[in-house]
Amino acid sequence: MGHGGGGQLSAELVEHLFAPAFGGDVLGELGDSAIVTLGGARLAFSTDSYVVRPLFFPGGSIGDLAVNGTVNDLAMMGATPAYLSCGFILEEGIELATVGRVAEALGAAAKAAGVVVATGDTKVVDAGHGDGIFINTAGIGLIPDGIDIRPRRAAPGDVVIVSGPIGEHGVAIMSVREGLEFGVEIVSDTAPLASLVQAMLNVCRDVHVLRDPTRGGLATSLGEIASAAGVGVILRERALPVPESVANACAFLGLDPLYVANEGKLVAFVSPEHADEVLAAMRAHPRGRGAVAIGTCTTDHPGMVVAHTGLGGTRVVDMPLGEQLPRIC
Repeated sequence: MGHGGGGQLSAELVEHLFAPAFGGDVLGELGDSAIVTLGGARLAFSTDSYVVRPLFFPGGSIGDLAVNGTVNDLAMMGATPAYLSCGFILEEGIELATVGRVAEALGAAAKAAGVVVATGDTKVVDAGHGDGIFINTAGIGLIPDGIDIRPRRAAPGDVVIVSGPIGEHGVAIMSVREGLEFGVEIVSDTAPLASLVQAMLNVCRDVHVLRDPTRGGLATSLGEIASAAGVGVILRERALPVPESVANACAFLGLDPLYVANEGKLVAFVSPEHADEVLAAMRAHPRGRGAVAIGTCTTDHPGMVVAHTGLGGTRVVDMPLGEQLPRIC
């Protein structure tokens, strides 16, 4: 399970098994999406599989995730998402009414994200060899001229911005899965982010890095970017936007919000001369009203993320081996 968690074990699996087997410079970039050129056009191309349990949770369902997760991976490269494929793997015995609810949610999410589900596939596996419904989606989108967003572009001095409160999706899943109550309902933040990215690019075409911190949370995304670019990242712990409900739930469960998954947030690396205008544009957008600058890039401790604590100390923010909460997307 740890190899599917988005942490160090996942990275090792990709680096030492899949990448050598598949080869190629396109795969080697290891971004949220591949960037390919076809017929003179630059396209972002991504695929993802969804195995979340339970299928329905506060704020969404596996159908919403299957659209928003892939759409956001395309948006993190600056692309305008256009088309999706959709593959359903159904376990024998799943009620058709449940499949219908998921399909309707997926279709509604695609419409809201402005993408077309253009092709698909259905497979059924024996009872006991699945978990109700698994979904795979792949997507393509067009990257405008002049946009170059990728992990290796993070540079010393860059301001690190997160688009809003973190940890909501993972805690929402866990609360339903384990039947826990925390006094208030914690709702998943699952949402499409392409329009937010467009608002950012409208004021600054030279955003260096974008990433949606899903599996492994914000800490894992920052660690991957720091490693890819060979820079250090310094966080201001008190600036991290952790909702009180999430903080209380994480304290109860023994979790660190930095490692809890999000499905409707992004983290951006922007040069200091453009940071204020990008931050203002994010806050003017419905998906970025809670945006806040949380840190900076540095030449110190390359490949490492550290956090300055409220007590004046410094702690290392390691990438996790696996995942605190499995099966959250």
